[in-house]
Amino acid sequence: MLEVPVYNTKGEQVETLKVDEAALGGSVNAALLKQAVVMYHANSHQNTSETKGRSEIRGSTRKLFRQKGTGMARRGPIRANILRGGGVTFAKKPHERRLSMPRRMRKAALNSAILAKIIGGDLLVVDELSFEAPKTNEMASVLKNLKINRSCLLALNESDRTIYLSARNIPDLTVRTAAELNAYEVASRRKMLITADGMKALVGTEVAS
Repeated sequence: MLEVPVYNTKGEQVETLKVDEAALGGSVNAALLKQAVVMYHANSHQNTSETKGRSEIRGSTRKLFRQKGTGMARRGPIRANILRGGGVTFAKKPHERRLSMPRRMRKAALNSAILAKIIGGDLLVVDELSFEAPKTNEMASVLKNLKINRSCLLALNESDRTIYLSARNIPDLTVRTAAELNAYEVASRRKMLITADGMKALVGTEVAS
């Protein structure tokens, strides 16, 4: 059993949660985690980059100069790639880059990412997180009290508009619900902050005696 400390918004430890590593796969599957990260990264591309080749450029196909006797370079038409306004060599075209993984593999990769965060001490649990009104300063104070000064993923049990508005102007802070988490976002952030309710919903936990 892994013990994860639970803090309040002032940065004080109030209790400890016991997490069964078996519920997270027992060990970190680095190969599977890398496969999931590559998939999510590849699927984030829009795949819309495109340039025109010489066959797509408007212009005459007439040869600019005769082959010999002019002292000029032997060129093709004005659409040639060596001329300004000509076509691009090896023009880029949109192509499908999407990768896929079975649902169980995606879930196992997410579990490995979370387990790696717990083992590395980069996952912090806060007992309760709520604001009466959207206040960026209050969210920044919570992060400061918890000594989070790097990129962070904030996971909630359920969507909270007040917390989202309080966090959206803080650089390198991403807010997600527990149901929206994926291996790429967990692995690509240095820290992960999750509410106690969100942690209990994500994996089976119990309060240490």
